[in-house]
Amino acid sequence: MTTLSTWLPTAAGTGSALVGGFYFAFSALVMPALRGRPASEAVTAMNSINRKAVTPPFMILFFGSAAASAAVVITAVVDPASQPPLRVAGAAACLAGFVSTMAVNVPLNNRLAQAGSQDWNRFLRSWVPANHARAALSIAGAVALLVPLNP
Repeated sequence: MTTLSTWLPTAAGTGSALVGGFYFAFSALVMPALRGRPASEAVTAMNSINRKAVTPPFMILFFGSAAASAAVVITAVVDPASQPPLRVAGAAACLAGFVSTMAVNVPLNNRLAQAGSQDWNRFLRSWVPANHARAALSIAGAVALLVPLNP
C-alpha cells in the first residue's frame, strides 16, 4: 500500500468516528434531555446548538471527513488494488451519513428554526431516527476504515 492509500482511510475513519461520536451524544444524551423540557425551551436550545455547530472546527471535521471518504472511493475506482473492499464500504457508509445529514437533518433544523415550538413533536419524530441512522453509518464506516487488515 502506498502512503496515500494508507493515510486517506485513516483520516476518513478518524474524522468519521469523531462525527459519529457527536451524533451518538445527541442520540444518547442531548435529545433525551431536550425531550424532557417544555417545547419552547427545547426549541430555543436546539436552535442555539444548531447555530453553534456551524463553526470552523466542526465544519472542517464534517466536510473534511466526507472529502477524505470520497477520496478513498475515488482512489479505489482509479486503482482498485489501492483500497480493500472493506475500506471502500466504510468510506461509502461515511458518505451516506454525510448525505443523510445534508438531506434530512439540516433541512429539519432549518424548518424548526422557522416554525418554532409548534413543530417540536413533528421535528422529533423525523430528526431523531435520522440522527440515529447517521450516527450508525458514521461509526460503522469509521470501524471499517480503521480496523487493521492483514496484508
